[in-house]
Amino acid sequence: MNERSEQTKSRSRLSLNQITTRNWSLAEAVDGCVRAGIPAIGLWRDKVAETGVAEAAKLVRDAGLAVSTLCRGGFLTGPGPEGRRAALAENLRALEEAAELGTDTLVMVVGGLPEGSRDLVGARARVAELLGELAPHAGDFGVRMAIEPLHPMFCADRAVVSTLGQALDLAEQFPVEQVGVVVDSYHVWWDPQLARQIARAGERIASYQVCDWTLPLPADPLLGRGHVGDGHIDFRAMTELVSDAGYTGWIEVEIFNQQIWDTPGERTLRTMVERHRTEVAGR
Repeated sequence: MNERSEQTKSRSRLSLNQITTRNWSLAEAVDGCVRAGIPAIGLWRDKVAETGVAEAAKLVRDAGLAVSTLCRGGFLTGPGPEGRRAALAENLRALEEAAELGTDTLVMVVGGLPEGSRDLVGARARVAELLGELAPHAGDFGVRMAIEPLHPMFCADRAVVSTLGQALDLAEQFPVEQVGVVVDSYHVWWDPQLARQIARAGERIASYQVCDWTLPLPADPLLGRGHVGDGHIDFRAMTELVSDAGYTGWIEVEIFNQQIWDTPGERTLRTMVERHRTEVAGR
């Protein structure tokens, strides 16, 4: 195999999560992927809305790209009948958009505690209840809801599901084609049960997202992610675990980092492709 063929093979499962190049429009991100030889893109609903769902689907399709995921659904913890109705309606819209965009995976960030609430048990119960309402609809759309556990520091405001084990406890209540899980390196790398839970996840793994844990954490910890290879995560070990569990899908680079957002997108994609080759694809 010549060098060009090896480079193409090394990025054959690589996907750009759109947030990594936050300052780019959808059209710019699609063009960037084509020029960088990245075969897939993970879309964000706000960027899709700027273009329109039908036009976004056409733009990606005409460029020959796959859509690895749609971010995001979830935020299921709103209190009372009004919060419940709003969450159901919004997630049904998200499932419909995912189907129209041509992806089979809707990433679910389940939501944190409602304002003023300390009822963590109740919030988690609402997540389970609303997943039960949504799961049959996911099946109808041919889209799997992928529960993403977030690092515990986001439990109050973003996700009351903090570990892969918790995500699987929820997902396993539903058919595998309706509800799966996301393995996001940034959120799960610290978990002492990670190897066991990834093996348990098996075919429930709907998405594998990668970025690194870098220090020091910024004032907004949401923005503390770095390029693969710049931080503390052992990607060789994690990727082997995910592969051994049977996952063969897209490997999506999702980075929240102001400095990276301020970097020209072309440079970000070059770094992303190179780190994927050296840190992930060859493992």
